[in-house]
Amino acid sequence: MESTVTTEPSRNPAAPSRPGYGQLLRTRGAWTFLLPGFAARQPFAMLTISIVLLVQHTTGSYGAAGAAAAATGVSMALFAPYSGRLADRYGQRAVLLPGVLVHTLAGLTLTALALAHAPLWALFLAAVPTGASVPQVGPMVRARWGVKLQGSPLMTTAAAFESVTDELTFVVGPLLATALCTAVTPSAGLVTEAALTLVGGLLFAAQKSTQPTVDANGEHARVQHASALRVPGVRVLIVTFLGIGSVFGGMQVSLAAFTESIGEPGLNGVLYGVFAAGNMLSGVACGAIAWKVAPQRRLVLGYAALALSASALWTAHSVLLLAALGLLVGMCIAPSLITGYTLVDSLVPAGARTEAFTWLTGAVALGQAAAVTVAGQLEDRLWDGAGFLVPMAGTVLALVTLVALRSLLAAPHRNRTVARGVGHRVPVTVD
Repeated sequence: MESTVTTEPSRNPAAPSRPGYGQLLRTRGAWTFLLPGFAARQPFAMLTISIVLLVQHTTGSYGAAGAAAAATGVSMALFAPYSGRLADRYGQRAVLLPGVLVHTLAGLTLTALALAHAPLWALFLAAVPTGASVPQVGPMVRARWGVKLQGSPLMTTAAAFESVTDELTFVVGPLLATALCTAVTPSAGLVTEAALTLVGGLLFAAQKSTQPTVDANGEHARVQHASALRVPGVRVLIVTFLGIGSVFGGMQVSLAAFTESIGEPGLNGVLYGVFAAGNMLSGVACGAIAWKVAPQRRLVLGYAALALSASALWTAHSVLLLAALGLLVGMCIAPSLITGYTLVDSLVPAGARTEAFTWLTGAVALGQAAAVTVAGQLEDRLWDGAGFLVPMAGTVLALVTLVALRSLLAAPHRNRTVARGVGHRVPVTVD
């Protein structure tokens, strides 16, 4: 069985067997939603680390910082799927416009409260709407590619490109937030995150011509409004992505604590950049490969490598060793993320995919929030670097679940491809 990353043969005999990124980016109108979409999706990568660095600065406690960030992450994870479902039902613009305004106001309020040394409960009150209103731009961009490329062999290239873009977001976002918080002022990360959300979100929402149309009648609408959570494979992927979130959260807190313990807080951005760079580079490579290994098997193998490398983080006691391990962990994350997102195409009906993608991004946020909380407590109560135990525990538990339930990731009968005529194959839905 071939991976869904490979493309189906084109109807044009002169077309390449695998359309590349260059051809994809020449799609008419693509840049009108790609550029604002990239700016508007930064909050997912910037928000947690910005809160951690700001609240730790104002309270002196990684535990308090982790708890505040966790409140944001949990609310994001809980509300993200509903945001995706509303976008499917009423249109992306109708969800984005109020969402970016609420998020900007809530983020600035959280910043002001932290700088005023408000009690932790007040930070929690501001953190909840801040997380709940994070715009789910990544899944919306994926849905727009579906509109632009319906029936095109470029669809799978677009899926890979979006996964690579997610990785780039995790490179740029935390690096930008860390640099702003350490070199400018501890509040600069959250303020910039709010500004990017407002400007990018409004520009993205303004691209009305590329957003999916809303079909309120007929069978399509009934399929569209069915919850993606009913698909067993999606629930397995949610657990898998929770483990990935534990890596992001555990790394953010533990790297900050480690670099401060050795008197070099500025190295936090460097070490996290090495980790994110490994993530980005392997993401680019994965998106460019025409895989022959079944995605289910590829996910299990890639996740096993992630769990193994994450389990070694707590043993690192030098900057060089931690950088090398961080690079390795980062290189193992991207294949798992890309394969998980790719499996959604074969597991979930088209009308529920935006929601499915938001369940996965929400799972990463929830895993990140839990990891930030636990890692912060471990750093406060145990030794420097104890927070690295969180990525190990999170990935190992998720791997056990993935191995036990991997059969649920097989594509359902309705998505098989039926031959029509001679010389080419066209995907046809089979009930």
